[in-house]
Amino acid sequence: MDFFNHIKTVISIILSLGIGSLLNGTVKFVQHPGRTKPYWVHLLWVLYIFLLMIHFWWWEYGLRDVRIWTFTEYIFIIMYIIFYFTLCQLLYPSDVKDYEDNYNNYFFSRKKWFFLLLIVIYFIDIFDTLIKGPVYLEKLMPLYAIRMMSHISLCAIFAFLKTRRSAWYGGMVIFFILFELYFIFNKFYND
Repeated sequence: MDFFNHIKTVISIILSLGIGSLLNGTVKFVQHPGRTKPYWVHLLWVLYIFLLMIHFWWWEYGLRDVRIWTFTEYIFIIMYIIFYFTLCQLLYPSDVKDYEDNYNNYFFSRKKWFFLLLIVIYFIDIFDTLIKGPVYLEKLMPLYAIRMMSHISLCAIFAFLKTRRSAWYGGMVIFFILFELYFIFNKFYND
């Protein structure tokens, strides 16, 4: 097994645990419809993180072009996917009883953690992209730079925003979803 396949296997295992967490958490709303109250903004963030993780898996195929690996780069990539897994666990905790069985209350009680962790993931993404080389980075520009600057800035603002207005958080996540879909289409359809 070559080194890329080894990394791909480890990434796939951790990625599947995160995606499984998102799917299990979402299916519980169907399995037990009266147990907890879903929150539409929370569900849109679940969709966005799911989309990011699927995109992440596809994006990591670019690692096949990296010929020389260090242990530091290997750990870096593994930590990257562990942060995604952590974000999935943050979206769906083992229970929300402390929050009146309500994902609205839970989301706003943990939004700072959520947005700050998302910022960390975006910064790791920048370094991950740099590992793939300058040619790869240049192919993503300028859309990639716009994505990173806008998403990091908005997450920083919303992490500390005091309001609980669903329309603001909903608008933000809808913007993120639409931007991600455009980014994916633009990058992979044109390759």
